[in-house]
Amino acid sequence: MGLIGLENSNILIVGGAGFVGSNLADMLLSTTKRATITIVDNLLSSELSNVPRHSCVNFIHGSITNDSILVGIKDEFDYVFHLATYHGNQSSIKNPMADHENNTLTTLKLYERIKDFTRLKKVVYSSAGCSVARKTHAKADATTENDPIEIRQDSPYSISKIIGEFYSVYYQKQYHLPAVRARFQNVYGPGEILGAGQWRGTPATVWRNVTPTFIYKALKGIPLPLENVGQDSRDFIYIEDICTGLIGCALKGEAGDVYNLASGKETSILTLAEMINELTGNKAGFTNLPRRSWDNSGKRFGSTVKSEKYLGFRANISLKDGLEKTILWTKINLKLIDATIAKHDDKMKNENPRNL
Repeated sequence: MGLIGLENSNILIVGGAGFVGSNLADMLLSTTKRATITIVDNLLSSELSNVPRHSCVNFIHGSITNDSILVGIKDEFDYVFHLATYHGNQSSIKNPMADHENNTLTTLKLYERIKDFTRLKKVVYSSAGCSVARKTHAKADATTENDPIEIRQDSPYSISKIIGEFYSVYYQKQYHLPAVRARFQNVYGPGEILGAGQWRGTPATVWRNVTPTFIYKALKGIPLPLENVGQDSRDFIYIEDICTGLIGCALKGEAGDVYNLASGKETSILTLAEMINELTGNKAGFTNLPRRSWDNSGKRFGSTVKSEKYLGFRANISLKDGLEKTILWTKINLKLIDATIAKHDDKMKNENPRNL
């Protein structure tokens, strides 16, 4: 049965070949009747193989900042999901200009193009919980949507995400663009390909997020690297739950407002590592590394109160169940992951090997 409100919809996913975007496209195709999807992605941090092969999907290879692509975006879309980003913190520190081009400018140019569109029902912007979370290595409290945004940010990536929120609010107020902000926590799950896309200057191109990094290394029998003895914490949310939350933002979110897409549960990196080693049977243990000097958001997790109340959204997949599903997917796709990692081997040898 299709999702009420999305049947017969024309949907644009900017960044739709990425981990979240491709999973969102798959969910929309499997749950929504007669929807058509246009995906725009420059494949900077994604693989063409992630784009669903479906008669209702139109793939456009390129950046949404490209004027020739922008001019082809017509007032024919009911929903826009803006998921394009420059992945992630460490890549943005290495190359702030590339982050600006692929993070900040994507939002501004997209909004300028669609600000006067009349068919749009909702534009969902993917923001980042790390941009708002209190910078602390002490006890963390659940970050709410109303918490103040600190002037001190850890990376150009987190700055760009907040600028995108500013533009979302501005264009909603000034032009009545029906923009809703979705603040992601740490998303994990099947479909996140280590090494996807092009080299972006640091080993974080490959070791892009902690969960797929730990799972891959555990399956290879490699010690899991723990920075700061694994004391830092995150809010891990399964990809299926994130996609459900994004759809909830599109159907129920209030234009101009913001919602956390979170599990609401704080998990230490040590606990995550222990769970993954146990589930994979990895006996190699851990390797201790110093704390990352740039990362001041040591402990954080998101409040789910508002999204539950107004979106009816709640994360349903437990961390253990989600890890089991992700481990199985990784086992099945090890050859693909090995191949994408191998593209960057020579460049990684010349860079600092720290990888979380």
